[in-house]
Amino acid sequence: MATAQLDQESAAWVRDLESDAPGREAAIARLHALLLRVARAEAARRGTTIPERGRDEVDDLCHQAASDAVLAVLRKLAEFRGEARFTTWACKFAMFEISTRLRRHAWREYRIEDDERIWDTLPDTMPHALATLQRTETLEFLWRAIREQLTARQRQVFQAAVLDEVPIDVLADRLGSTRGAIYKVLHDARRTLRLAMVRAGQELP
Repeated sequence: MATAQLDQESAAWVRDLESDAPGREAAIARLHALLLRVARAEAARRGTTIPERGRDEVDDLCHQAASDAVLAVLRKLAEFRGEARFTTWACKFAMFEISTRLRRHAWREYRIEDDERIWDTLPDTMPHALATLQRTETLEFLWRAIREQLTARQRQVFQAAVLDEVPIDVLADRLGSTRGAIYKVLHDARRTLRLAMVRAGQELP
């Protein structure tokens, strides 16, 4: 987009960040400082979600997020259309990067269980999203269907994503997979359970 069509501040940022701009390194440093402040502010806002034992590493995560956000901004500079101020647009990259890192950091000690005995404890530990099942005969059927009709991979993903509420990107990272692949496994598991429930005359919530 021609800088003449941008507001004065945005045009200056774009001009200074162009690959052949004489002051590019200084502009990149200013951008990094800005995005680092944004990352730190977001980390502070999410402070209660960060385990106490991992809080001393948060500033390092903010620096990583700011650096990756700068690289993303530079890669996509030609796509900036001026629909928002440049700084607003750039800060979204920092928000995304730090949010992703904080989610992964919060779940870093989560262990993906392969022990089938975990299913025997779920009625006492499952999250609110499934708590209403405790009051119906559906619960017992559902656990049996999970044990008998899902593959080991489907049980693993279903437990982590649905019962333990692990974010999909965190789960994909832990399993060495992709978000798309995890979504596919989860979709297939839900479809299998839904069909099993329908065949048995049960209803999923």
